[in-house]
Amino acid sequence: MAVTAPHPPPPASTVPFHCSSPLFTRVRLAVTSDVPHIHKLIHQMAIYQRLTHLFSATESSLSLNLFSSPPFRSFTVFILEVSPIPFSENSPHNSNPNYTPVVRTLDSELPVDDPERENFKAEDENVVVAGFVLFFPNFPSLLGKPGFFVEAIAVRDCYRRKEDLGRILLLAVVNQAVKMDYCQVEWAVLDWDVNAIKFYEEMGAPILAEWRICIIICDALRVHKNAYES
Repeated sequence: MAVTAPHPPPPASTVPFHCSSPLFTRVRLAVTSDVPHIHKLIHQMAIYQRLTHLFSATESSLSLNLFSSPPFRSFTVFILEVSPIPFSENSPHNSNPNYTPVVRTLDSELPVDDPERENFKAEDENVVVAGFVLFFPNFPSLLGKPGFFVEAIAVRDCYRRKEDLGRILLLAVVNQAVKMDYCQVEWAVLDWDVNAIKFYEEMGAPILAEWRICIIICDALRVHKNAYES
């Protein structure tokens, strides 16, 4: 979708967020300063998925592991931001040599009530983090080419009713896969999350009901390691 002509900002430094107006969106590469936001988003995702008993990620572990390799060759995070006014052309994110941010404009006929806006402020008073997607390369052996596996994708609750935001995040990964001549983008969905299943099917992603996910996690890893070495 093309970006509509930007409206001139009002003289005040902060624009009220409760307004019926275009909603400007931006997908960009995450940087280390985004880790607190990423950590909060993962926790919110764990609550939604009823998996808080497994939540043990820390800001330190995220900082250590998410930014140790070049993006797209290992773990990569896209950040989704929203703003009631156009994003600054002087944003430091525009000069990232690895990825040019993708900016779009959505029609927002209803006001967005964001009760956590203060906790998710980003670049300035008007820019707010609305979601993220974490993905990394895999290798579908039957196709013989690399692909991407989406490990996590989440849009904050107050923006979730805007399905275009989830689509924008997922399509950012798809477009990167096409750019790199990768063969597919793969992810998993909870069987009770009927809204997500419907959304993915409408995007043309079939649900492979004959497959099941197998995981050896945490203490079980060490048990198997000990058995292997004994």
